[in-house]
Amino acid sequence: MVKFSHSVFALPFALSGAALAAARYGFTPRQGLLIVLAMVGARNAAMGFNRLADHEIDARNPRTAGRELPAGKLSRGAVWAFTLVLAAIFVAAAWSLNPLCGALSPVALAVVFGYSYTKRLTWASHVVLGIALAIAPVGGWIAVAGRFDLVPLLLALAVAFWVAGFDTLYALQDEAFDRSAGLHSIPVRFGTRQALWIARGFHALAFLAMIAVGMEAALHPVYFAGLAVIFGVLVWEHRLVRAEDLSQVGVAFLNANAIIGVLYLGAVLAALAAHRG
Repeated sequence: MVKFSHSVFALPFALSGAALAAARYGFTPRQGLLIVLAMVGARNAAMGFNRLADHEIDARNPRTAGRELPAGKLSRGAVWAFTLVLAAIFVAAAWSLNPLCGALSPVALAVVFGYSYTKRLTWASHVVLGIALAIAPVGGWIAVAGRFDLVPLLLALAVAFWVAGFDTLYALQDEAFDRSAGLHSIPVRFGTRQALWIARGFHALAFLAMIAVGMEAALHPVYFAGLAVIFGVLVWEHRLVRAEDLSQVGVAFLNANAIIGVLYLGAVLAALAAHRG
């Protein structure tokens, strides 16, 4: 029901936020373990809740009818138990990190759970998903620093726009179904060609925010070299998806964005290591 491979969207950015904070405030293995535990809990609880919220919709959509809940492979009770246990793990890990993380953990859950209903209400649901995943780098920073700062907020902007962009591309494959079901998305509201341009705009803003992170944190030039590679992957992603050929949407969604998440974490870690050297 929950694909581990999708963790590469948020986890590298949570670890990036933690690494940037650790460069200023120090870091312990205990914090690292709790951050990963919190991310696993929050991400999987959110996915479980999304499957519950979309159970009926998934059953009507040919692309998703084979998922575990609509296919009858899992019961709603089992998925509720899974979701609540993972949510509890997230909250417990957050409180174990520091009081600010603990106090904000219900807010984080409200955002990631609430996203599941936004496509019933607004075509900006992709932006809400971006905001939900943008919690990751801020959470990683607060887990180490115990306070807010401009650097993680800039990184949150980067994640929000990056996710909004790739989720807009992903929604292209459901445009016809979403329209018939009365659901909202950027492709439904603006059409395929305009949606492609909006996704490009989101990714341009994400890239500018990544540059701003490097400047605000005074990162080593190796960080910006890593961003150049990420820019190339973003270009490749958008070359894969065209209005007249959407067959590569899945490749663009998973492969390209998995590479970007890992590349970004690598760029941050390399820049911090080069600075220390």
